This record gives sequence, C-alpha cells and structure tokens, in this order.
Amino acid sequence: MDINYKLYLITDRSFLNGRSLKDCVEAAIKGGVTLVQVREKDASTREFYKIAQEVKEITSKYNIPLLINDRIDIALAIDAEGVHLGQSDMPIKLARKILGEDKIIGISANTLEEALEAQKAGADYLGIGPVFYTGTKKDIDEPIGVHGLKEITQNIRIPSVAIGGINKENAESVLETGVNGISVISAILGSEDIEKASIELSSI
Repeated sequence: MDINYKLYLITDRSFLNGRSLKDCVEAAIKGGVTLVQVREKDASTREFYKIAQEVKEITSKYNIPLLINDRIDIALAIDAEGVHLGQSDMPIKLARKILGEDKIIGISANTLEEALEAQKAGADYLGIGPVFYTGTKKDIDEPIGVHGLKEITQNIRIPSVAIGGINKENAESVLETGVNGISVISAILGSEDIEKASIELSSI
C-alpha cells in the first residue's frame, strides 16, 4: 500500500465542542488530510468500536487509510488499514503476526535508539516526538525539538511523521528535517473552520 504521510490527523473528541467527529474528519480530509488515526483513550471498547466504525465510513469514502491507536482488536474488527503502537504496547512482531503482512504498523519513537529498534523489528513508519510541548498528552516525554527530530530522520530508512505541538507557525521548520509528514490533533480539530485549517497545513 502506497501511503501518503504528509498530513496525518489524530482524533480527539475533546476539541470538537459538540461537533460530530464524522463531520470533522470529513472536513479535514476535504482540506487535505492524507491519513487518519482514531485515538480515543477514554472510550470503552464498545464505544471505541462504534467511533472507529463511523470514521471508517468516511475514510473509505475518500480512500484515505485509517489507523487505530493501540487497539489491534478494534483494527481487526473494522478492517482498518493498520495500527499505531506506543513503546509500551504489543511488540511489533506479535502485532504483525496477528494483523498480517498487508496492514500498516506504525510505532512511536522518542529517541534514535527506539527508532532504530522499531525499524529493525519491521515497523512501516515512525511517529517521532514530541517535537514541541503539547497539551494533548499528559504523560509527555521531554520534547526533542527540531534538532532531535533531524537526528532521527537522518538515521532511518522508513517513513516518519513528526508529532507534538505542531501547528501552521512551526510546521515548515519541522518538514525541513526530512520527515515525510506532520501529525496533528488540535491544529485541525481545535479550529473553528476545520477544512480551512487542513488546507493551510497541507499547503506548507
């Protein structure tokens, strides 16, 4: 599967102010989002499944790959294109065994060591960060900054997306490090005009 990592949206319903996630994801895709990850830390399994299913309807309509954060069971249940795993989640090799060869497996990496390990284990792409301070993750690692990001991108062979506090003001400096794309939550979902915010980010 040929994946375009340029503008990677991660869901977080806390930014929606009562708006429908489905409508917001659709507006973001219309504005240029190329990849969507459903990340719902506070949802029950049943609720997560329902949310993921609704988002899948939209991503399928526009032929945009859908990834599920952490939950391999949900990814399988809705036939998502893949999963994104953190350092404390299931090992890549085991995830690959369950999901099969044709699914995408992304891994979060905060250091070059973690990045190289994930690459060696067969990750399809890396989510590198946090690059800057962000309000969406409470258990945040120290930001690696643009220099830390560049060090990792220069030493890996697989695609990567930068994550953590990225917005239209700093996106250009992030993209100059050699990453394949930027991963955002609030820069899109926290905007009043989601489609416009996506257009602005995708045109950087």
